[in-house]
Amino acid sequence: MAVLIFVTGVHGDSLTVLQSPEFVSFQKGDWPVSGEKIPDLVALTMGFSVQEDLSWPGLQAGPLFQRPRANVLVVVRGVDSLALPQSVASYPLENPVPFNLDSVAETVHSLFAEDTPVVLQLAPSEERLYMLGKANAVFEDLPVTLQQIRARLSQDGSVLASLPLNSLSRNAEADLLFLSEVQVLHDITALLQRHRHLAKDHSPDLYSLELSGLEELSRLYGQDSPQYRDATAILASVLQKFGEDVYGLYGNSAVVEVVTVKTFEAPLTRKSRSILESKQISNPGSPYNLAYKYNFHYAVVFNIVLWLMIALALAVIVVGYNLWNMDPGYDSIIYRMTNQKIRMD
Repeated sequence: MAVLIFVTGVHGDSLTVLQSPEFVSFQKGDWPVSGEKIPDLVALTMGFSVQEDLSWPGLQAGPLFQRPRANVLVVVRGVDSLALPQSVASYPLENPVPFNLDSVAETVHSLFAEDTPVVLQLAPSEERLYMLGKANAVFEDLPVTLQQIRARLSQDGSVLASLPLNSLSRNAEADLLFLSEVQVLHDITALLQRHRHLAKDHSPDLYSLELSGLEELSRLYGQDSPQYRDATAILASVLQKFGEDVYGLYGNSAVVEVVTVKTFEAPLTRKSRSILESKQISNPGSPYNLAYKYNFHYAVVFNIVLWLMIALALAVIVVGYNLWNMDPGYDSIIYRMTNQKIRMD
């Protein structure tokens, strides 16, 4: 099983590679990467091909027969940078439009369907969960709705017992949303430690997490508030440990990414809302709204069928033309043999 984990963190919206194996070569530099190209970047680091070449010098070509065992992408909304002390490389993020890893998940599922790889996409603030393969069995007990996560905070092993809350409150809605996301990160690591066999198979795993707790704290208290500063410090520490734990669980063969975005540019196809604005619980079975499954070989198959039909049509026309203008007495061996037999009689 291959794992890829990226973590983002520089001044301004950024992409920070927190952990990566030696054969995935990230170059240090200030080369900006577009938000819409993040899925292609994840696909390339996992050894998959993309439709359009990614002309970005931050990632160098690696060995052909080596791929990470997993990819973990964490998107943090509401902050443009995090103080991540140990990272492989950090890059500025431009054009921060909303994106998802649906295309990468589809590739993993289609190429490794028999091996049932782990595919987990989770956004606690939107109570959105999507799982494929072995993730259905491994993460079936993972709390998803805010009601479930808040109940988890009061149980044994809660992060509340180990985190320095300082100015954060256990009773405020926005504070609980942030702490719930921290609890989810902790529970994912705990479940992976319980199911270590996932890191030993030959199929790559994909994790995509979106955290918006800091965005709610910024909206409620402001970025100069002690609550926001304390939460930022807590999240940076938690993400650093989360990346190290996942990297170690996959045998130092994972890439961990963290994308920090203060605010996404207005999307054309997706509208988001705060979970605090509604008390209604919605947990759709799938975040997708796809019309059909697009096959990347469609263009190839279409051209093969098209030109084969044209060639067959031309062949029929040529054969028909020659038959129409054929002289049976000279061009046909049947008539020729018949004429000779008549003469002999």
